[in-house]
Amino acid sequence: MNENQFTKWVACWGTATSITKRMEVTYSKNLTLRYPVKICFKGSKLRFRLSNLTGTEDVKVTKAFCAKRVSDGYKPIAITESAASSFLIPSGKEIQSDEIDVDVKAGDTIEVSMYFADFTQMNAGTVILSPLEKGSFAYGDFSEAEDFPADLSMPTNVFYFLNTIDIFTEEKNHALICYGDSITCCSWPDYLKERAFKNGNGNVSVIRRAVCGTRILRQYDCITYQAYGLKGATRFPIETNVCGADSIIIHHGINDIIHPVGLEVNKFRPWSDMPTLQDLIEGFQKIYMEPARKLGLKVYSATLIPIYGWRTYSEDREKLRNDFNEWLRTSKDFDGCVDFDKAVRDSKNPKAFASECDSGDHLHPSEKACKLMAEEVPEEIIF
Repeated sequence: MNENQFTKWVACWGTATSITKRMEVTYSKNLTLRYPVKICFKGSKLRFRLSNLTGTEDVKVTKAFCAKRVSDGYKPIAITESAASSFLIPSGKEIQSDEIDVDVKAGDTIEVSMYFADFTQMNAGTVILSPLEKGSFAYGDFSEAEDFPADLSMPTNVFYFLNTIDIFTEEKNHALICYGDSITCCSWPDYLKERAFKNGNGNVSVIRRAVCGTRILRQYDCITYQAYGLKGATRFPIETNVCGADSIIIHHGINDIIHPVGLEVNKFRPWSDMPTLQDLIEGFQKIYMEPARKLGLKVYSATLIPIYGWRTYSEDREKLRNDFNEWLRTSKDFDGCVDFDKAVRDSKNPKAFASECDSGDHLHPSEKACKLMAEEVPEEIIF
């Protein structure tokens, strides 16, 4: 591979980091995590960002490797930090690994494996709801093994500590950030990746920055809902730290609308949390638009999808959703709008999902809907 053609670092895979769901058991020991990642560009080097942003204790990574499955065997390459094979991810911090020389081409899959020998606080990770992105874990050290033993391993959809993978690649390549909540944790960004890879010109990566339950304006500090993540003002500067990014799709705000129910119903969800339309617009402008423009990003809004039938649905919430969507569609602040609402709503009852687009809970999109949402993204964004 001619290394002279590679000139810059671009993120080729990414997720968010949030507080994991609070459970009775929050520590693991003698655990291996493995995450397969499809590479979208060719390049000559990789580097890895590992995050303990929401952890309250340092995490020791005993061993870390990346490996390609190739015809002549499984060949793990050590991921190091300051040339050390074991290293710490400090609490509340993110670190970046050393650069690793590895030739990769578009379509390759690499597997990132991390082994934790000691008691490890599993407090920094993100759930990905998409069936197209899965990891696995095993009890014991299998960080260099080609396969995990079936009797000691299970799949997981929680991505712990692994935050971003950068590739040293060609000048033409760039990254698109998909920022949002549980809707963006679903598979529409994965179908967009496939569309960009197959039908675009193959020079854009899709970087998911999504946390289930998160809101623009507020966050929960109780352990009941801490996994719903950080508020927009805290998240956005961290999650827009993406090498080679030149554009962002922001699909956020539905949880601000559907969460408040009153203290008599839920002591953590007061009516005072309910935003006005102006609150949402001003929050979007100040928290998202202004920082994104300073970063030089093109900003695309994305309309909020239907909530008819959801357990907190009301006509007042529906009006707020529609009014906010109208602003997202028409504001001159944006470089464009991705009209997800139009793509998945019922033509006869626009309050609701089309029947094949409802996952069943009247809030999250089905796989069919996710495919339609990916198709709704204008070609200009993925070329």
